[in-house]
Amino acid sequence: MQIIDLTNEHKPLYFVCLEDWSEEMKETGNHKEVWYNQMQDKGLRVKLALDDEGNVGGMIQYVPIEHAFATGKDLYFINCIWVHGHKKGRGNFQKKGMGKALLQAAEEDAKAKGAKGLVAWGISFPFWMKASWFKKQGYQKVDKDGMAVLLWKPFTADAIPPKWIWQKQQPQKTAGKVTVTAFCNGWCPAQNMVFERAKRAASEFGDKVVFRAIDTLPRETFLEWGITDALFIDDKQVRTGPPPSYEKIKKGIAKQAKNCRK
Repeated sequence: MQIIDLTNEHKPLYFVCLEDWSEEMKETGNHKEVWYNQMQDKGLRVKLALDDEGNVGGMIQYVPIEHAFATGKDLYFINCIWVHGHKKGRGNFQKKGMGKALLQAAEEDAKAKGAKGLVAWGISFPFWMKASWFKKQGYQKVDKDGMAVLLWKPFTADAIPPKWIWQKQQPQKTAGKVTVTAFCNGWCPAQNMVFERAKRAASEFGDKVVFRAIDTLPRETFLEWGITDALFIDDKQVRTGPPPSYEKIKKGIAKQAKNCRK
């Protein structure tokens, strides 16, 4: 196994989170590439895990916490770590130590850059970015927002624990119409897919539906809302993990449009 920094050769693969085989990834637009191009000058780090034959099987991306969706100082924040586990495409690389190797490489890199700790987020349920996995790697829980758990591993005794940045506003409805509000940061292709599907679904209803796109890549916009990626139909938030299908989003809009006419 080998851990390398992202190369130009592997960027197209990185932009689709190693799932170049997936038809769904064609629905994600260019948001991830735009995010990368802006964040690489702000300290974004990306590493890939290669097997003995040179096949990319895993990735990790992390940024200074000042550019993440948590607050802290002198820390790096892991946006995601992913080892390809599908049978399709490049195959299943999980259970081979790639995740641990990527995390260790990120820790060493962050230390070398003077960070006082590395921060991660995980889900309390065991399906992706498992909080329990990070705990096994020595990370401690410091904050929680629903199913999302904030964890960290301090490198120095004077490191200050991070905190979540909480939602500050709720999207407003438009009188007499359905308002679809989609927040998009760009870092996650799955959430970019939700944004693109919602935009396409909303367009099916003509002037009965108002589509409001909010780009949270600018730091000031994210801090104004306290939301990175989300989908609201009127004032009701739609669960976006895993990403709902186009048909499900369209059905949700149609249901609310029907209610508006009553």
